[in-house]
Amino acid sequence: MIAPYEIRAVEHLGGHCLRLTFADGLVGDVDLSYRFAEPMGPVFEPLRDVGYFARVAVDPELGTIVWPNGADRVFPNNGDLVAECLAPLGHLRGSTTRRQ
Repeated sequence: MIAPYEIRAVEHLGGHCLRLTFADGLVGDVDLSYRFAEPMGPVFEPLRDVGYFARVAVDPELGTIVWPNGADRVFPNNGDLVAECLAPLGHLRGSTTRRQ
């Protein structure tokens, strides 16, 4: 069974912005730049660099986004990413969302 929050595709949009495609067809753009305003620990420090952040990929086994250094917990879980993508429906953060 496929969880609806599994991420199937990711596209770097520039800066710390990503377009995420979830298993249920939800496609949302999310700006994660605010996540780097505070110290996050050594595994996340490389992600502050936009060039390194752009190396994001989907781990097909985990159904989440990851980076080459093993960082995969920018959000505690994919449900938080879905909430971030749905935020525009509640007029939060200014991201965009649509279904494919």
